[in-house]
Amino acid sequence: MLKQALKNKQSLLGTFIKTPHYNVIEVLAHASMDVLCLDAEHAPFSRQDLDTCILAARAGNMPVLVRTPNDAPETLLNVLDMGADGVVVPHVKTAEQLSAIVRHCHYGAGGRGYAGSSRFAGYTTKPLSENLEAGKNVSIVAQLEDLDAIDNIEAIAHVDGVDCLFIGRMDLTVALGETSADAPKVKQAVEHLVEVSHKAGKATGMFVGNLEELAYWKEKGVSLFLLGSDHGCMLSGAKALRETFDKA
Repeated sequence: MLKQALKNKQSLLGTFIKTPHYNVIEVLAHASMDVLCLDAEHAPFSRQDLDTCILAARAGNMPVLVRTPNDAPETLLNVLDMGADGVVVPHVKTAEQLSAIVRHCHYGAGGRGYAGSSRFAGYTTKPLSENLEAGKNVSIVAQLEDLDAIDNIEAIAHVDGVDCLFIGRMDLTVALGETSADAPKVKQAVEHLVEVSHKAGKATGMFVGNLEELAYWKEKGVSLFLLGSDHGCMLSGAKALRETFDKA
């Protein structure tokens, strides 16, 4: 179960999916990934696209997260009712905001709305009690990528019900006024976020553009890595094929 793996700070590898078509999910379900993340923040996923891609992931027994375009309650509800294993919520800036996100992802007073007719609920075939229990397994990943998140990290890291704090290094680079993710100011900020999060007992994750850094961040205790994308896999595969062909 993805939530348990995050809690155990198990080393997990995933990739972002930018192509809104279920065939991509079907193919990558055969790859040695731990999780796929549908990027509904930066790619043109409609609600129908998300629905079919989540269905494909479930059919292939591949855990799937959705990076949502916002933290609106109805946005979180939609992807969870479709059967996603969890959400990656961008631009989390305060503990108050994150507490509301956690509440809206779980059943309870003022929280996630209930419908027994959803895919998550087995289309009315499961009892309410079973669905309420299953709802506890939703994985909540908060993406930290703003200056406010750096200022508020102590409070953010102590919010209950969050499974992972994911550092959006590229947006953080832009927010810090830098043009390189390798800038000392950026690396210092990322290390600070990781350190404070771990002191609070939270798992951390990140996107790493330079794969030579992986060993460094693993040593720092980062456990969830969403690396590259389906677009990147296509481009790198095509490049390798071209190079092999030209050398023959």
